[in-house]
Order: sequence, then structure tokens, then C-alpha cells
Amino acid sequence: MREPHFWTVTDKRSRASAPVVKLLLTPLSILYRWAGHRRIAKTAPLDAGLPVVCIGNLTLGGAGKTPVTAAARAYITSKGVRAASLSRGYRGSTIGPTHVGAHNTAAEVGDEPLMLAASGEAWISKDRPAGARAMKEAGVQVIVMDDGHQNPTLKKSLSIVVIDASNPFGNGHVFPKGPLREPVAVGLSRADAVVLMGNGETPAVLTTFKGVVLRAHLVPLASLPPGRYIAFAGIGRPERFFDSLQEQQGVELVEGVPYPDHHAFTPSDIAYLMKLSKERDARLVTTDKDHVRLSPEVKDHVMRASVKAKFEDEAAFHALLDRVLR
Repeated sequence: MREPHFWTVTDKRSRASAPVVKLLLTPLSILYRWAGHRRIAKTAPLDAGLPVVCIGNLTLGGAGKTPVTAAARAYITSKGVRAASLSRGYRGSTIGPTHVGAHNTAAEVGDEPLMLAASGEAWISKDRPAGARAMKEAGVQVIVMDDGHQNPTLKKSLSIVVIDASNPFGNGHVFPKGPLREPVAVGLSRADAVVLMGNGETPAVLTTFKGVVLRAHLVPLASLPPGRYIAFAGIGRPERFFDSLQEQQGVELVEGVPYPDHHAFTPSDIAYLMKLSKERDARLVTTDKDHVRLSPEVKDHVMRASVKAKFEDEAAFHALLDRVLR
């Protein structure tokens, strides 16, 4: 889905459309907020019998949850503990519980779980409690849940909320009037920590937040070879990916082609990108998340710009995770 322009508080068009938005979307926003609140209030979470670290967010779209999930899983694993990620497998056909492997495709298990499986143990389950039970039976010792802050079905040992520092809460309204999954104060009340991803001012609401506040950035795992590139991305905020490429020394970004989040690339999409690459004499590059959605024959013609979450205070992040290891 591509975000409507009025979800961005800085968008001039959002002010012009405000009367229409209030009139048409406010009732739906109230209903969405009420349904989410009722579900959380009425659901008794399952205690899976092992620690569950939840990496979530307060808005729809990308904020950097998956790289933080990978970082948390990697640290816990480095302590000799068997940690695995758990995702719902968004847009995948498999219901699960399923242990994700290289034999799976993004169409089966979703793009983010497949990306997580490339660097560690990953599972999917539409039913999170069922997934947790299966993981425990398989010998997993700590679950790192990618997304799920608004999912009350599984008891959490530690809840970390990832916020895009450059655009924390959009226009401040709950879906569909805005990008929020729930009111900010309500979501933060259930969080133990916040990770501010990228550059931007610290939101005023965090001045009264009693949990841990960390800063992190998405950095390249390895620099791209110098040269001309055409980048394409179907993620929450493609522009952030394009900007990161321009910051790499020796990389000339000829053009950036954005697609909606989780976009399924069609033959015509690929034909257009290949044609553009040839006309501009530039190599194609995309994100890890997009690369796993490409067909095997196309992957050979597209480079990956892999990133990881780098914390300004890594020791504080590790200390936070040590809580569940104790």
C-alpha cells in the first residue's frame, strides 16, 4: 500500500484535504481505534513458557523493525542461547507454524521472514501462540517477534517500539485518517523501550516516557562498488533507501524508482527496470527485502544493498536484552 499524502504532517496538500478527511475518515478512525482497544482489553495472552521479545511500532509502514529484530536475535544467539524470530508471514500463503528455510519463497512465507532466515533462525505463524508453542517444542529458547505490539495473543517479556525519527507519527491520527495503529500514548504505555531510527528530533511525548530510549541508524553491511546505479524499492519509505545510497562514496544514483510496500514485481515492472538500466548505462540495485521477492533469473541481474541496525549506545541495547536472559 502507498501512503496517502495527507498522512504526512509536512505535506502541504494534507492541510487542503483536512476538511474532507475529518468528514469522511474520522468515524472509521474511531471505529478502528475502538476495535483495537477492545481486542487488547478482552484478550488473555498466552504464556508460552519462554521469553518473548517483541519488536513493534506504532504506525503502518516501515520504521526499521526487521533490522532491529535481526540485531536482537544476533545478540541473544551470541550468548549461547537459541533465539529465533517469529513473524506472521504477511502476504505469504503459508499459515504455519513453519520453520522458514532457503527452500521457501516470499510468496509462501512473506518477504521479511525470508530475509530474516538468511541470517538466523526464522519462523512464521498466522496464529502467534501456535507458533510460540511449536518453537518451544522445537527447542527454541527465546522468541524475537517481528511486529506484534498491537497483537495481545502472546505474553511479552520485553516490548520494544521502533519509531522513524524523521517522521515519527505522521499527521498524528489513527488509521485510516492517519498512519497510527493506535494512539501514541496508549501504545507507549505498553512499551519497555523505544528505538528512534534515523535522524530527527526526539518527539516531545518521549520526555515523559519512563522506559529506555535508544538511537539507531540503518547502515550498509558493505559498500557498493563505485559506479552508476538505478535503485528501486517496495518498502515503507523508499526515499530513505535512495538517500542512503547517495551517501555512499563513489555511488552515483541515476534514478530511484519507488513501489508500494511489499510490492509483487510483475514481468512488466522488471522489463521496465531492465530497459531503464540499459538506457542509462547503470546497474540495478534494491533492498534485501525486495531482492527476496524477485525471481531467481532476475536476482542475478540486480545487486543488493544490505543494511543493519547500528545503535549509538550498543551497550544499552544489549543491557535491555539481558533482562530476558537473566
